[in-house]
Amino acid sequence: MLRWTITFIIIAIIAGILGFGGVAGTAAGIAKILFFVFLVLFVVSLLRGATR
Repeated sequence: MLRWTITFIIIAIIAGILGFGGVAGTAAGIAKILFFVFLVLFVVSLLRGATR
């Protein structure tokens, strides 16, 4: 999941440099959603590991 987030951030940066505003915004939005999903799953896995 983290790999997908990094991929979309790189796509957003490249698209932003080249001037593709819509593509950069979409890729940044997807990267942000994936980052928060990854963060939630990470916290859940930490909590489950702490209860064992």
